Amino acid sequence: MSVELRAARSTDAGAIGNILHAFNRDTAWMPDLHSAAETLSFCGTMIDRGWVTVAVVGGVVRGFIARDGAEICSLYVAQGDTGQGIGRDLLEAAKRDAARLELRTFVANTGAQRFYQRHGFVEAGRGDGQGNDENLPDIAYVWESKDHPVKGPNT
Repeated sequence: MSVELRAARSTDAGAIGNILHAFNRDTAWMPDLHSAAETLSFCGTMIDRGWVTVAVVGGVVRGFIARDGAEICSLYVAQGDTGQGIGRDLLEAAKRDAARLELRTFVANTGAQRFYQRHGFVEAGRGDGQGNDENLPDIAYVWESKDHPVKGPNT
């Protein structure tokens, strides 16, 4: 399978909105907080900010990553397309572009935890849910490049 990665265009908002909304709608432990239209609007905002890279397979957007600097805000793959390397390709492209990446995932999302750990992310802390809209306990993960180590304040 050939995956093309490219910067998202405004016309991709519907596709990435559908991917994100489907995950939220079909995941039993996720609270139903936003309509499809609200999700699409949110995705449009992320695109407008220049945060989003999409994965295109056969001319169709099948996944996306949204990054604000070192923070991965979202990484989702369309239902039925997981396990095919799309998420890996998106994450590896982000890693090539950064010395450090950080993200949060929900404690209930054990699949995401395994995925990020497999790709070199380490747990950096836990939250009780008060820091996210869903009010769900979460885990902070960090990845640092071995080729481009991040310099701390004392180095």
